Order: sequence, then structure tokens, then C-alpha cells
Amino acid sequence: MATAVLTTSSSVTRQQQYVRAFAGLFLRDLFVLRRELLPFVIRVCMNPLLFLFVFTVIMPHMGSAAMNPTASMAGANFSTILLPGLMAVAIMFSGIAAVALPLAQEFGVTREIDDRVMCPLPVAAVAVEKIVFSALQSMIAAAIVFPMAYYVPATPVVAHVSSWPFLLTVMVLSSLVSGALGLTIGTSVKPQQIGLIFGVVVMPITFLGCVYYPWSALTHMRWLQIGVLLNPIVYMSEGLRGALTTGLPHMNNALVLIMLCVFLVLLTSLGIRGFLRRVIG
Repeated sequence: MATAVLTTSSSVTRQQQYVRAFAGLFLRDLFVLRRELLPFVIRVCMNPLLFLFVFTVIMPHMGSAAMNPTASMAGANFSTILLPGLMAVAIMFSGIAAVALPLAQEFGVTREIDDRVMCPLPVAAVAVEKIVFSALQSMIAAAIVFPMAYYVPATPVVAHVSSWPFLLTVMVLSSLVSGALGLTIGTSVKPQQIGLIFGVVVMPITFLGCVYYPWSALTHMRWLQIGVLLNPIVYMSEGLRGALTTGLPHMNNALVLIMLCVFLVLLTSLGIRGFLRRVIG
């Protein structure tokens, strides 16, 4: 009996130690983010702000439909379509940048990653902390982009939250998926190739992620409509579209949540496996 109690007490103490170590890593990263808050905000805002200005401010003021592609594409709804799409882009870019770019430095010549894995945590938990912290950055990025995407467009944006629990669930899952994707990318390529990955992988999945158009608009290109289902940002865009713009067509909410969970499990497994290989191997 005494041995069992001692074993249980030791297990609880170890768990508490893990929690404190995890929180310490998280607070350390939070402190670094606070010091670099301005560059973070600029990085998050620049791309969606330019896109909004060109497509929802300049083009709507052009005289004819021939000079205004958005008029023939979606008319007044285009700004509304963009709102969830640009939030999804902010989530994706922030999550990947928060994990993949630091890993490129930490796995570099200086091997800064060794300082992290020396903390009293399982090595896999260090990888999970990176995903969780990147998810926080992604949600902050989405919160920053929302007012821009809502107020900058010249044409009115019609947004209405039909279900707050669904919206928050989509945002949390999307943020975790983007962090897991960043971990997978950061542990799968050489540090000097990280910039190439953004051009070869990140940009294509963004433009083919139903960010600037709803998934249902691809009906006449059935092969593409089926092919993009392998793209996680599709479910981010469609989930946010379903949560914020109920008047527009979007994927089934249950399907969105299921696929985000599938991508989260798959990418987290791949990312942790790659992290262990790079650290231990």
C-alpha cells in the first residue's frame, strides 16, 4: 500500500513538473512575442490590407464592369466572401511563420533547439508547446484582420455570427492545424530551404484554399473541386465562412470540424515524428 501511494505521489509530482515546465516555455515565448509585437502586427496586416485596398476599394470605384473584375465575379458579395478567407490566410501564415521560421534557426548551425529540449519535459511536449503557442499567434492574427476585412472595403460587408461556439471551435482548430503544418514543414526541410517552401507550398495552398471564392463556386471544375479537399485551408475558409456569413454557400459545418480534426491529428503526428528525428537523430 505504501509503495502504491509513493508511486502515485511521484507520478503527480512529475505531472506538476511537466505542467510548470510547459508553462515556462509558453511564457518565455510570450515574452519574446511581446518584445516583437510591432513586427508581428506589420507582418500580419500588410498582405490582407493591400489585397483589400486593391480588390475592395480601388476596383469598386472603376467605372465599368469591364474594368472591375470583382463586379462580374461576385458583385457586392465579394467583400463578404473575402472576410472569412483573409482571416483564414492570417491564421495559416501566422501559424506557419511562428513555427517553421524559428525552427529553421533553432535547427541551424547554432543548434539553439538543444536549450529547449534540456527543460524537464518529454521532447514531444516541446514540439506540442510550439504548436500551442503558434495557435495563440494565429488567433491574435485573425482578431487583427477581422476589423480590417470588415471596415476597409468600399462595398458593405454582411457578417453575422450564427453560433459563437462553432466560430470559436473553428478558429481554435484552424490555429492548431496551421501550427501543426508549420511544425511539419519546419522539421521536414533543411533550414536554408525554408524560404523556398513558402513559394512552393504555402502560396499554392493559399490560392487554392477557397480564400477568394467559396468551394461551391468550383462546381464547373469538378476535378479541382475534389482536388482541393486535400488542402487544410479550404476547411478553415469554409468553416469561417459558415460561421460569419450565413447568407453565402459553404460546406457542411460538421464536415468542416471533422476534417480539421483529421488534419490536426495527421499533421501533429508527422510534425512530432519529424521533430524527434531532428532532435534525437
